[in-house]
Amino acid sequence: MTERKTSEAQLKANKAYYENNKEHASYLKKRSSARSFVRHNATKEDIEELIEIFNNENPNAK
Repeated sequence: MTERKTSEAQLKANKAYYENNKEHASYLKKRSSARSFVRHNATKEDIEELIEIFNNENPNAK
């Protein structure tokens, strides 16, 4: 069996944080996925569509 680099105490603290901050943790996971998609897979058409969606549908664009 391989040895973990992260201590048990840190793993427990991470789990507690994510359980107490589910909404923020979910936001961070979605943001990470979106950035990865844009960096590695998106086409120009995808980016144009995303910008259009952001400008027309996202309340944070205003």
